[in-house]
Amino acid sequence: MGKYQSYSDYANPGTDWLGEIPSHWKTKRLGVLFSRKKETGFTDEELLSVYRDYGVIPKASREDNFNKPSDDLSPYQLVEPGDLVLNKMKTWQGSIAVSEHRGIVSPAYFTYRPGRHLYGTTLCPKYVHYLVRSTLYIAQYLRLSKGIRVNQWDLDPDTFKTLELVIPPHDEQETVAAFLDHETAKIDRLIAKQERLIELLKEKRQAVISHAVTKGLNPDAPMKDSGVEWLGEVPAHWEVLKFSVATSIRNGQVDPRTEPYSEYILIAPNHIESGTGRLLATETAAVQGADSGKYRCKAGEVIYSKIRPALAKACMSPSDQVLCSADMYPIHGRGELSNAYLLWFMLTKEFTAFATLASDRVAMPKINREALAECRVPVPPADEQAQIEKFLESSLFKIDTLVEKADHAIALMKEHRTALISATVTGKIDVRNWQPPAADSLKSELTTTTA
Repeated sequence: MGKYQSYSDYANPGTDWLGEIPSHWKTKRLGVLFSRKKETGFTDEELLSVYRDYGVIPKASREDNFNKPSDDLSPYQLVEPGDLVLNKMKTWQGSIAVSEHRGIVSPAYFTYRPGRHLYGTTLCPKYVHYLVRSTLYIAQYLRLSKGIRVNQWDLDPDTFKTLELVIPPHDEQETVAAFLDHETAKIDRLIAKQERLIELLKEKRQAVISHAVTKGLNPDAPMKDSGVEWLGEVPAHWEVLKFSVATSIRNGQVDPRTEPYSEYILIAPNHIESGTGRLLATETAAVQGADSGKYRCKAGEVIYSKIRPALAKACMSPSDQVLCSADMYPIHGRGELSNAYLLWFMLTKEFTAFATLASDRVAMPKINREALAECRVPVPPADEQAQIEKFLESSLFKIDTLVEKADHAIALMKEHRTALISATVTGKIDVRNWQPPAADSLKSELTTTTA
């Protein structure tokens, strides 16, 4: 925060965890500034949710919210713009925000209406939004939440209302909110650019894999029709074999509660990164508390998730002491088909499209052994498989390095965003004289004139 000035005078408000704040700022208990509300019976209003990353937004605006609303919406609580809303079980994770929307939220949420208790006016909602979502306050929600297990911790409403909120004069609240709106928007645009770059790199990665595995490395090689619509042409000297001929899927399960299997690594779909073949984590069966039958895997075998095949989750078994979930298949190549080449094939967009289509008629997408057996596998000679594997390792390393750099840049920008918000709402930097850049002011004037 080196380019920003500090206030000239600070004082300790008497709250140890807050530290010093500008001497003309106040602190007020949340229960003085907000009152608990519970207005129900608004069944026609839009459903809202509280997200850690986005605040209070319409539930329908996100495709990753799988929580099914109740059939009876009458107990759902009304939320109006300016209301403070929190998920009591996840407040310590940042699921708290001031709403800009009107709608209804789950009965399990807490909703609060702002009062008129300070400086003769209402609080600036956006300032409060930034304040209650800052790292300093989230740390306090964690301290105040209680429960037996982390994912079951609750924030008690009587305790919550005793929290001290840092409240500048109203004009400063407005300036802080405008400053943070502007600065975080700039950071978010940069983050969005890096995220788009990552998307493009991942698309390129997928295209490189698919082309190498289905078309080969020689652009001048004679081609032939594979006889499979989704596979198209393949090099004329390659074989095209049924999956059941080219591979073998292991049968027979073991009890993960017994030795030595309890100490084996247990791989489930959630341990595998989508589309890359990389293991994200390894834990033993005992640590995971596994108690149902699992497949035993040999070193180098392909482990493929049969559920939700669109996610393309496949990896290689890192050793002989590995188990995999019953939701997965341990597979090895037959004849000249190497396991490494088989893995690359199962990560292609062509195979993923086949597996997805073969599984889309069930409630939980899953490809069974019979459907998988009908897949066609393009199989080059062994030496060409090795060349393709080497090419992919080299080419994808370069792409993955660029993805890692972009991920690192995003992490740094998010850290800066978080630190900037925290420093501003607690008065560590003085933004009273901040003005939006001229371009922003002109844009605002043009928008007003047009309206």
